[in-house]
Amino acid sequence: MELKDKRVLVVGAGKSGLAVARFLTGKGAAVVLADASTPTYPGGELDRLVSAGVKLSLGGYPEVKRGSFDLVVMSPGIPLTIEPVRLALKYGIELTGELELAYRFSNAPLVAITGTNGKTTTTTLLGEIFKNAGKNTLVGGNIGTPLVTEVERYGPGDMIMAEVSSFQLETTNTFKPKVTLILNITPDHLDRHGTMEEYIDAKAKIFTNQTQGDFTVLNYDDPLTAALAGRSRARVIFFSRRAIVPEGVFVKEGKIIARLGGDEEFICGQDEIGIPGAHNLENALASVAAAKILGVATTSLVNTLKTFKGVAHRLEFVAEINGVRYINDSKGTNPDASIKALEAYPEKIVLIAGGKNKGSDFGCFVEKVQERARVLVVIGQSAGAIAEAARARGFENILNAKNFKEAVTLAHQAARPGEIVLLSPACASWDMFKSYEERGDLFKKVVLSFEKIGEPS
Repeated sequence: MELKDKRVLVVGAGKSGLAVARFLTGKGAAVVLADASTPTYPGGELDRLVSAGVKLSLGGYPEVKRGSFDLVVMSPGIPLTIEPVRLALKYGIELTGELELAYRFSNAPLVAITGTNGKTTTTTLLGEIFKNAGKNTLVGGNIGTPLVTEVERYGPGDMIMAEVSSFQLETTNTFKPKVTLILNITPDHLDRHGTMEEYIDAKAKIFTNQTQGDFTVLNYDDPLTAALAGRSRARVIFFSRRAIVPEGVFVKEGKIIARLGGDEEFICGQDEIGIPGAHNLENALASVAAAKILGVATTSLVNTLKTFKGVAHRLEFVAEINGVRYINDSKGTNPDASIKALEAYPEKIVLIAGGKNKGSDFGCFVEKVQERARVLVVIGQSAGAIAEAARARGFENILNAKNFKEAVTLAHQAARPGEIVLLSPACASWDMFKSYEERGDLFKKVVLSFEKIGEPS
């Protein structure tokens, strides 16, 4: 992809947009970085971009017309319904995104992981598996490090583990990983995609360009995901914790078995995995499939499965105070993710839930709340909707919090020894926080203040 002297509009001045602007400038492109808002960054980041030759268009987008730009690069957080996109398509200007751009400049084998839930845990676990197997491995994408900033440092003998979102996949066209994983598909981001069909189509773009020499790993237990097998031209490998699949990775009598190419191999016991919950067993099964496809030795693989303890904000143990365990699952940003979190523990739960709804229905979620929780603390824009749905199903032990710190305090005061205080909001964080990480970090800070002095600071 020739970028020298190309006129490029980068839409969105967040982390992805800044990374793209730096990359393009380094390739000799003439870059305009645009954002509808006027974001500010500490440390003079925008000043450095301007010094490098990037032009800024903040607080509005520049006019896009025939001949004005050669390329428009979209940040994943910006919907494809804005006027610059409409005009770029009208005038035949190429439209792409950071993921596609990074792929075109990559030389290392690529494993791409998507799904409504479990992407970050699985991507991180796979990264650890390949690092521990001796591979120079890049872990990035939607997980935090934009691939475009690092991808050229990795060659054919290395590996890239990329978490990819439906937003990122929307703007791909030549993206072709060696191995793709779709962990599950449940309703999410319908405020952006509109319908489940469009959401599924966006996810399916992960394997659109794969061919017979590539691999598509799918969740056999999830009907929407398993149904995608017929749409992939790659070799389909299933994983399942409920069924014995003809080819793939499955659980048999408590043992994880890999059956690939006719050979059946015992990997380890399902209870030996270091991360808790049935959903994390599925993440481990998917990781085993990808690792075995790419030739990782079983001994090394098993050692990582046993020692990997998960990632921050995903069923993260924070503290045990007076017999109560505090668990941070701030990444539970949709009902299905929070249902899985509730299912991960046999103890009774004091649940903190609420935030910005992304178009989800809370019916199944509150049924699980009724089954597993003793107390529900609701917060944020969705507090009323969640409380109403819970009461409609006969759950009455509900506490309303005015702010997040009060929510954690109420949960702390309500919890009994032997119970779990679980932050798993079933909603996005954007009504109160910049990110789910910020929300989870505040939860940990408040909880640890209880540990120090017994009450909130």
